[in-house]
Amino acid sequence: MGEDVDTRKINHSFLRDHNYVTEADIISTVEFNHTGELLATGDKGGRVVIFQREPECKNEPCSQGEYNVYSTFQSHEPEFDYLKSLEIEEKINKIKWLPQQNAAHSLLSTNDKTIKLWKISERDKRPEGYNLKDEEGKLKDLSTVTSLQVPVLKPMDLMVEVSPRRIFSNGHTYHVNSISVNSDCETYMSADDLRINLWHLAITDRSFNIVDIKPANMEDLTEVITAAEFHPYHCNLFVYSSSKGSLRLCDMRASALCDKHCKLYEEPEDPSNRSFFSEIISSVSDVKFSHSGRYMLTRDYLTVKVWDLNMETKPIETYQVSQFYS
Repeated sequence: MGEDVDTRKINHSFLRDHNYVTEADIISTVEFNHTGELLATGDKGGRVVIFQREPECKNEPCSQGEYNVYSTFQSHEPEFDYLKSLEIEEKINKIKWLPQQNAAHSLLSTNDKTIKLWKISERDKRPEGYNLKDEEGKLKDLSTVTSLQVPVLKPMDLMVEVSPRRIFSNGHTYHVNSISVNSDCETYMSADDLRINLWHLAITDRSFNIVDIKPANMEDLTEVITAAEFHPYHCNLFVYSSSKGSLRLCDMRASALCDKHCKLYEEPEDPSNRSFFSEIISSVSDVKFSHSGRYMLTRDYLTVKVWDLNMETKPIETYQVSQFYS
C-alpha cells in the first residue's frame, strides 16, 4: 500500500472485512462522554467499543474531530433465565458515562436485565523490584530472600485497562430501555416498560421503585414507558416518555412513588389526521434535556420536537425527519 497510507485511520484490531460482518456487529447505542473526547458504542453482540478523539493537528486540519479506537471490551454475555425459560440477549440497550471524578473514566452499560458499572483507566508505568515476587509475578521462597529492595516504577507502553466495578441485577421484570445518571453523582435510574427504579451507585442488591404504571389487570394497559432522563441540574426532577407520545415531569420531593406527575407535555392530536398508525407514529423513542435544563428534545417516528419546560401544551419547534432515516 506504500508509505503514504495514514495508519491513524486504520485500526486492524477493530475493523473487519465487510464480508465477515455479522448481526452481532450492528451498533445498538452510542453515547459521548461529558467532554466529547470519548465516544462509546454498544452492539448487539454485547461489546462496548470506546473511541477517542484525536488531538488537533496544525499540519492536517482535516483530521480534526476524527475518532480512533481507544478500548474494546465485552460488557454482556447471553444468559438464560431458567425460572422463566427465557433467553436474555447480550445486546447493549444503553450506555451512560458518569461525570469524571479523577483520572479514570466510568460508564454504565445495560442489556435487557443487567446493568454494569465499568472503570476505564490508563497505565503507562509498571512496578519492578518486588521483594516477595519474581519477574513473572510468582511468590518467591522466603528462605531465599536475604535482602530488601525498594520497588520502582518504570515507564511502559500505554495500556488501557477496563475493570468491572458493580453489577446491578434482578431489578426489572421487563426489558430495560433506558438508564440516566443523576446530577448528585451518587444515584441513577433505570426504566423498563412499566417501572422506573432508583439505584445508588454503591449498592447493588436493592433499588427503590419511583414509578409504577402497571395496572391491576394487564388487559387495561394502554401505554408503556419508552425512555426516562434526569434533569441535568435538579436532582429531584426527571422526565419519562410514553408510547402515546406524552412526557411526564416528576418531582421526587412530592412523594416517594411518583405516580402523579407535576407536569404533562402532550400535543393535541388533529382528528382529521387520525389513522390506524397514529399511536405507533407518535410513540416517543427517546428524550433528552438541553445543557441548560430549560428545554427537552424528543424523537418519535417522524419528527424531532423541542419542548419548553414552561409550556406544556405544544412543542416550540418541530422538525420533520425523512422516512428513510426513521
